[in-house]
Amino acid sequence: MIYLLLSIIASTLIFIAFKLFDKYKINTLQAIVVNYFIACLFGLWMYDKPIEIHTIIASKWIYGAIVLGFLFIAIFNVMALTAQRKGLSVASVASKMSVIIPIIFGIYVYHESVGAQKIIGIVLALVSVYLSSVKSKNISNPTKGLWLPILLFFGSGIIDTSIKYIETRYLPENSIPIFSATIFAFAFVIGCSILIFRASKQPFTFPLKTLIGGAFLGITNYYSMYYLLKALNHESLESSTLFTVNNVAIVMITTLLGVLFFKENISKTNWAGILLAIISIVIVTLDLSSN
Repeated sequence: MIYLLLSIIASTLIFIAFKLFDKYKINTLQAIVVNYFIACLFGLWMYDKPIEIHTIIASKWIYGAIVLGFLFIAIFNVMALTAQRKGLSVASVASKMSVIIPIIFGIYVYHESVGAQKIIGIVLALVSVYLSSVKSKNISNPTKGLWLPILLFFGSGIIDTSIKYIETRYLPENSIPIFSATIFAFAFVIGCSILIFRASKQPFTFPLKTLIGGAFLGITNYYSMYYLLKALNHESLESSTLFTVNNVAIVMITTLLGVLFFKENISKTNWAGILLAIISIVIVTLDLSSN
């Protein structure tokens, strides 16, 4: 249980970091680029075999790692914007509800079972993303910026689905650390290319607070995944139960922290969406555990 708790804390800290970037005027893209450099270093550090560049380049998963590197930095930026503009609860619900997408993919590609309970859970998840994202009707345009959580939802789902597909079809045993490090490395290179392009168009500054913020984000980003994988390897918890507790806890903790420390305004509609998110996670994962 300690690994699960540490994974929840690390995942929650990612959302908190994005809010703090906005508060302390830290350049989000620069911090994200630093984050992937740090995460790559940690991935290489955790890999206990010799690192052979030619073997990595010749691997069957290299092209998938390149695509995922692009998706990682793009969707991480979307997550940051969602947390900063729409709130912690919206960002956490949109990202955690994306677990529905690999489930749908598994139904069609891996011919996994599908029943009424699973379908209900998927529908509730889609509705919850909308309800938790829309703002009060008192605002002139309540659907403004709705594209952010929607893009985060589908982007996160595509990333999870792609990782599962590559891991199942192409990834050799005990290669997860080097695979992860390679994805982080490509994300870092793509991010650096964007920063260099921007620097050629306008004055470029890189303050120390950006380095500190990016390093903090990189450490929490890596360990959120590391501890989740450690928890999955524990025999006392089924994966469906673990994902239920993990996702629900992150949604609830980020929502409460957003209200208490960042004074986020959550309407009754938003609370209804958050409640539906929790219900949908429980419904879908309980259906998976019963099959």
